[in-house]
Amino acid sequence: MYVITGATGNTGKRISHALLDAGKQVRVIGRSAERMQEFADKGADVFVGDLNDRAAMEKAFNGATAAYVMVPPKYDAEDFRAYQNEVNESLANALEKSQVKHVVALSSVGAELPSGNGPVAGLYDMEQRLNKLDEVHILYLRPGYFMENTMMQIGTIKAMGFAGTPVKPDATFGMIATQDIAAYAVKRLLALDFTGHSHQELQGNRDLSYAEVTKLYGEKIGKPDLEYVQVTPEQALQGMMQVGMSQSAAEMMLELSEGLNTGEVHPLEPRNDENTTPTTIEQFAEYWTAAYNAS
Repeated sequence: MYVITGATGNTGKRISHALLDAGKQVRVIGRSAERMQEFADKGADVFVGDLNDRAAMEKAFNGATAAYVMVPPKYDAEDFRAYQNEVNESLANALEKSQVKHVVALSSVGAELPSGNGPVAGLYDMEQRLNKLDEVHILYLRPGYFMENTMMQIGTIKAMGFAGTPVKPDATFGMIATQDIAAYAVKRLLALDFTGHSHQELQGNRDLSYAEVTKLYGEKIGKPDLEYVQVTPEQALQGMMQVGMSQSAAEMMLELSEGLNTGEVHPLEPRNDENTTPTTIEQFAEYWTAAYNAS
């Protein structure tokens, strides 16, 4: 049986459906039974619970042979890294108690760094904690910057007339569509062909800058002169907190932006066939444009 955390999220949802379509026994974990009804309709075992509830997670992982684990973001957490580590400890405890043998864990590029990488520091903590599970085979996926993060620019463009983040306009880094992360996770979960503790980077289709992405999006929505503006950290902090982020989470996002600007957060591997994923930014732009037009 496969246990999938974050089952209603971008990666977990696709993984759950793919495993069910492959005829596998699947238990999905989430906080809303209603949002997980689509999995129940396909025969999944639905478990409603919070990932930081250790007792609940012990029950959720009971009887599983493999799992997909992740730390869903909780941007209103008063102490974002402390929240991440509550989930890390709960998941590690559940995996150990249930004697799950194979785990695919969602980490990130930059997770080898204990600091200077914003919210990725909590994924460093995750890897360190799970590495104490000697009897569990763990594959850490380290994807790059999610293309889905650019969806947050829709509100900025409509309100301000430009796209903007604290990231330098010409800073380039790998951007990946979450569907490609899910597809890779499914491939490895079906094969269960990994042993020990290992890492796999997923660098997206190619390196991109926010200026390049903004130009493409502008052309798609009939605004060919759409500008990308590097906003100040103060402006970004205020904007993130206005939409409900805690100061802790917002400050960590600023730290990640600085890590991208300086290049401190970067892949450790050269690009190759295994870590380069298929979805292009041009393909993702169709999805982004549909969301923009619908908002």
